[in-house]
Amino acid sequence: MTSLRPNQPGRILVRGTNWVGDAVMTLPACAALHEACPQAQIEVLAKPWVAAVYQASPAVSRVITLDGKQAHAGLRGLYGLSQELKQRRYDWAVLWQNAFQAALVAWLAGVPVRLGYDSDARRLLLSHAVKRTPQVRSLHETAYYLHILAAAGLLEREPPATGVQPVLELSPRDQGWAEGFLAAQGLETERLLGCAPGASFGPAKCWPAERFAASLRQLAGQGFAAVLLFGSASEAQATRAVAQGLEGLKVIDLSGRTNLAQALALLARLGLFLTNDSGLMHAAAALEVPTLAVFGSTNPVTTAPLGPWVELVRRPVECSPCLKPVCAKGDLRCFTAIQPPEVTSAALGLLARRAGQGGGQP
Repeated sequence: MTSLRPNQPGRILVRGTNWVGDAVMTLPACAALHEACPQAQIEVLAKPWVAAVYQASPAVSRVITLDGKQAHAGLRGLYGLSQELKQRRYDWAVLWQNAFQAALVAWLAGVPVRLGYDSDARRLLLSHAVKRTPQVRSLHETAYYLHILAAAGLLEREPPATGVQPVLELSPRDQGWAEGFLAAQGLETERLLGCAPGASFGPAKCWPAERFAASLRQLAGQGFAAVLLFGSASEAQATRAVAQGLEGLKVIDLSGRTNLAQALALLARLGLFLTNDSGLMHAAAALEVPTLAVFGSTNPVTTAPLGPWVELVRRPVECSPCLKPVCAKGDLRCFTAIQPPEVTSAALGLLARRAGQGGGQP
């Protein structure tokens, strides 16, 4: 594959990934692309539920929403989208998403340079196809996306296999919304404890709700005024189950009540965040919120959150990481081995480490 000339493009189309956590992990690659091609406008095509992640990237000039349910539904909708994009006269398309559809839309849009992994039988649709070898797939996901740029000659050196910390910069509008929301709850200046007990991938990523509640009860005594429970509307059952175990504490269940931009702004106000392996886990780490993540079925080598104030609690068993949405053994042994005191202790150690290294009391 011939190297690309970074001074060539004036406008670059980036196809974003479809999950919040994956989108956060593409941000170092977005930043590196901007650094390599500072003269170019970088416009990201993304699903509406991850748009806020790319809007919080300083490297991104514009986010175009891919409405797969209405305006861009079906083959006719995708063709219409490609023609809309064609009018913007992109010089390059860089595809973080691995799907065939992403390459097809870029090809139909007439983008002359189409860079991405040779996955999903799309090699012939790419002008610059990057081999997705087993070695590449074993990289941390942030490095996995950066490798696309390295293979095209856009980085001076390969990224570290352990990855690069993403960065999120929230808008003043969203930060102002969070301030107003918390002020209405009497919590504008209070220390807040957060938790995301759900996970959209499946129950094999979910530590039991009653155990989250037990750790939160123990941690609430560390000067936290309230517990904020984060989740989508589909995760309301998990947040309700945690809330039932927090009787006597001030609890705000946010499941289904915020959009992603608002959730990010509230995350940034937390003093501590307890979570499963989830999209908000990656966002909190990128915002440098003290984040304690409980890992079960997923692989920390490739998907651990990256940031200075992160701790993982994980108990390796013979079948983990299985990467399955539902436990094949039927007993979630990778999670049932983890007890609340272990999570509480790790969280307290994280807070002490942050305070001891100049982070103060969040």
